[in-house]
Amino acid sequence: MRHGQAINNTKRLLAGRTPGVPLTEVGIDQAEKIGKFLKPFNISAIYSSPIERAEKTAEIVAKHNSIDYKIDERLIELDMGKFTGMPYDAIFEKHGNVFLKFYDGELEIAHNGVETFTQVKNRVLSMIDYVIKEHENKNILLVTHMDPIKAMISTIMEANANSMFELIIENGSLTVFKEHQGKLSLSAINVMNAERFDLNI
Repeated sequence: MRHGQAINNTKRLLAGRTPGVPLTEVGIDQAEKIGKFLKPFNISAIYSSPIERAEKTAEIVAKHNSIDYKIDERLIELDMGKFTGMPYDAIFEKHGNVFLKFYDGELEIAHNGVETFTQVKNRVLSMIDYVIKEHENKNILLVTHMDPIKAMISTIMEANANSMFELIIENGSLTVFKEHQGKLSLSAINVMNAERFDLNI
């Protein structure tokens, strides 16, 4: 799942791995609600990114499901390099659509110290392999960030860069993957409590 709404989301800043970026009140509420929503899933273990906004989300969800959580560096937010802390608009004005370039693997991304999409995929898939071996036939929750989730989705669906750019993983939402006989499949994207879906839009 993606962490709940954090301050960087409301201010449209690329926080990356910057410390001290907490959940908003909305984000805390999202974590509380999804924690309750998850109870019927019988979660056996929770692993979280070490970044504050993800760890706080994991802590809240773990409380509602009466289990502990563990930190795993493979779930960390991607390293934004020279773009860390910059507003989206300022980055776009100077460098164009860096998100699309990131998903497309353009060299400009690596040249600015940003972790590449391939690197994100490799570490996330390493985590998935670990979870499958360590928790066979169990429901496991990984609390992470948008791009690690997109890395999993693109691996399964072989989606192109534009599709990845257009795809939004909502704060505090679940993306559900299943493993069967060594093959991964995507079951759901952006699973949330019913009241979060505004059907009037």
